Amino acid sequence: GRYLATGRFRDGGWSGMGPALFAYRPWVDASGTPAAPGTHLEAVPLLLYESSQASEDIVRSLVGYQHPDEWEGGVWVTTAAGKTAVLFAGTKGIGDKYWYGYVNPAGPEYPCVDQDFVGQFTVCRLADGSPCPASDLTECSGHNDYRGWWSSAFAAQFILYDPADLADVAAGTLDAWEPQPYAVLNVDDYLLDNPAGIEIDLLGSGAQRHYRLGAVAYDDANGLLYVLELFADEAKPVVHVWQIQS
Repeated sequence: GRYLATGRFRDGGWSGMGPALFAYRPWVDASGTPAAPGTHLEAVPLLLYESSQASEDIVRSLVGYQHPDEWEGGVWVTTAAGKTAVLFAGTKGIGDKYWYGYVNPAGPEYPCVDQDFVGQFTVCRLADGSPCPASDLTECSGHNDYRGWWSSAFAAQFILYDPADLADVAAGTLDAWEPQPYAVLNVDDYLLDNPAGIEIDLLGSGAQRHYRLGAVAYDDANGLLYVLELFADEAKPVVHVWQIQS
């Protein structure tokens, strides 16, 4: 058995168009012999969507995927009644359009692409993944210097997967890009939302505020889910706690 799991997420789809999860073990045999320093541990992908480096199209992705998505932490949740789920927390792009470039001073509904990259890749897309009209492929005036992937709106979300789907991936009966969340929870109403106004140019504001959630942890014995809200106490995070019911 592989008792540990790890993963990563990078905006732009470099690590896959959705969260990634790999199962592994830190020992090399049935006796529990630790791996030697520098050993490459074998890992089994449980969740791995298509990479943007392999496909320019939004395919084999998380449903509703956008390039500005941010998935920062994940946990295996088990309730007192024995129900289980794999939960990821992050800041999800949910806007009608998303683009590579800058925040547009005219408003979140207006893209502001980096003109230098127009023609190199699809710098602006609609929510369904199709390209934006040509009228959106212009760099606005008066923007700041914080270039990256932006959506016209973000939401702080938990997404929950059925562990049975991930087990099917490990068994080879599902492809690693096939599992999808069975539930999505928007938790923005519980957040402080950068009350000190730290790094507005970097973080965005209002509907375009990203970097909302950070790492997560789960207290299995007491059913407590701990989630970091980033930039909630000036530059420091605040820990939110949810009681998971059975």
